[in-house]
Amino acid sequence: MGDRFVVLFYRKNSLPYNRTGFLASKKVGNSVKRNRARRLMRESYRHIQDKLPCGYDFIIIARNTINDRKCNEVENSLISAFNRTGVIKK
Repeated sequence: MGDRFVVLFYRKNSLPYNRTGFLASKKVGNSVKRNRARRLMRESYRHIQDKLPCGYDFIIIARNTINDRKCNEVENSLISAFNRTGVIKK
């Protein structure tokens, strides 16, 4: 099992598209680290959004372990989070 750099909350909505929010609290670090964490999460989500079904609201929250990680590590963590929820299409 890989490291968990993100936390995922999700809920069905009655819309034909997904809504996604990216959060990084002050526990992640200063504004530079928080903004980098959000950029990493947005880019990782962009790579996997085609595999996701429509009609969900997602909130993706950065953990403080996201600091000094590469994009592919964050992407693997995000894929793992979606797999654990059972939302992602295989």
